[in-house]
Amino acid sequence: MSATASASVRHALPGLVLGAVLIGLAPIFVRLGGVGPTSAAFWRVFLALPVLFLMQRLSQGRPLRNGSTDPRDSTRVLWLAGLAFAGDLAIWHQSIRLTSIANSTLLTNLAPVFLTLVLHFYFHQRHAPRFWLGLVLALSGAVVLLAGSLRIGRETVLGDLCAIVTAMFYAAYQLLVSRGRRNFSALDVMLRSSAGAAAVLLAITLATGEPFWPPDAHSWIILLALALISHIGGQGLIAWALAHLPASFSSVTLLVQPIAATVFAWLILGEGFGPQQVLGGVIVMAGILLCRFAMPAQNPQVEAERAGA
Repeated sequence: MSATASASVRHALPGLVLGAVLIGLAPIFVRLGGVGPTSAAFWRVFLALPVLFLMQRLSQGRPLRNGSTDPRDSTRVLWLAGLAFAGDLAIWHQSIRLTSIANSTLLTNLAPVFLTLVLHFYFHQRHAPRFWLGLVLALSGAVVLLAGSLRIGRETVLGDLCAIVTAMFYAAYQLLVSRGRRNFSALDVMLRSSAGAAAVLLAITLATGEPFWPPDAHSWIILLALALISHIGGQGLIAWALAHLPASFSSVTLLVQPIAATVFAWLILGEGFGPQQVLGGVIVMAGILLCRFAMPAQNPQVEAERAGA
């Protein structure tokens, strides 16, 4: 492995965590954006497209393909990733409207469960018992983190179901991006998947008739921050890291997101943060570390993805 590739692998986990932290700002940007929930999702990806296109051109990035992969199949993976991401954003933003943010955040973060089950039963990728224990521990920490704001009742059922479906879409997105990164650069993945997501989200937004145009300069700034910080910064770092880390471990690590969202809500919106949230965050991090220790030193999937990074 070259020195550059080795450095990328070492930086992958910090990059993934930083990406998750930046994604943690997204709910706040959506709340302050001044448009409908699906409209905010559209502007998130649409406003990112010119910047992603420019970055891709400046980097002179080209698809990185290995000889055993059909380029058409690889390209389809990226468009499917865009479709999954559009479903993730559209349904998640609706769940925020229909249930509490705590319910939505917790249930959306069931994504690593769905992803690990798919890898286990469909791709026959086995995980050590310590990994499953770490996954349960991390999810338990998320419950502790958000327990003070959870609401259970008939009025939240539809929103809670939307959040669970969101988790399925996000798991599919992570898996597709992980596959796509074997043959494409992170900028290629982000540009094509964002373009596909923008087209789908525009159609959904126009069909629902929700508020579309940002009403003032402040709303434009918020939505631009959503595009630059949460999408290009956060999602871009996640896409880059997925070339160097197993998809299942990456998905568990993204449980850092509810910790970040809780901290940002405390700092920016003045929402509650106390010993319970600290305890929940510590349990989440302990679960992530346990999953990390459960991963083999040399993982065939990681090696394959490194070759295409």
